[in-house]
Amino acid sequence: MKLTTTPRQDGFVFPAEFEPIREVWLAWPERRDNWRNKAKPAQQTFAAVANAISEVVTVSIAVSSAQYETARAMLNNSVKLVEMSFNDSWMRDIGPTVVVNSAGERRGVSWQFNAWGGEYNGLYEDWSDDDKVAAAVCDVMGIDHYRAPFVLEGGAIHTDGEGTLYTTEECLLSLVETRACLNHKLKRNCASIWVSIRWFGYQKAYLTMRLMAM
Repeated sequence: MKLTTTPRQDGFVFPAEFEPIREVWLAWPERRDNWRNKAKPAQQTFAAVANAISEVVTVSIAVSSAQYETARAMLNNSVKLVEMSFNDSWMRDIGPTVVVNSAGERRGVSWQFNAWGGEYNGLYEDWSDDDKVAAAVCDVMGIDHYRAPFVLEGGAIHTDGEGTLYTTEECLLSLVETRACLNHKLKRNCASIWVSIRWFGYQKAYLTMRLMAM
């Protein structure tokens, strides 16, 4: 179910990257314009990774109906396949960010997705199915979800699990999303501090913020 509140209002936080996990989601690659040799090498690699992870935790893979049988033949029986529409296979960016509360309850955050640039410089023209994946995954998992009010890829953010979340300007800012505009959106739900540091001779800006950037 889509919620109208925010994670911070409801007492949910983003756990640390290094905390134990119980489930991993991937999306099966098949785009011929993004993956070489009809995506066959990518599929072999994804299958090897998924099979290895499935020895430790539950693995679920979103797959198109056209690729279902191919994926099933390459994956361990323990890997769960879920038919789903999507535009490309970067689940870390299009899938939900799962947040938790003190009671261990889980909810998802569905960030808005625009193929890493939208109409200005997005990787592909139609990302409408990708933008629906996070909510669809939450439905399969049986958890409620929040819809974020701005564009963000799940792979653009990291956290220590103690209230600090960091990212880079290069990931979040664009011609239509200025630092001031994004900072305003973040501060509606969490305290934020922008810090500039030097990295290999170049000036890069990092964002540190409290709790959930949502």
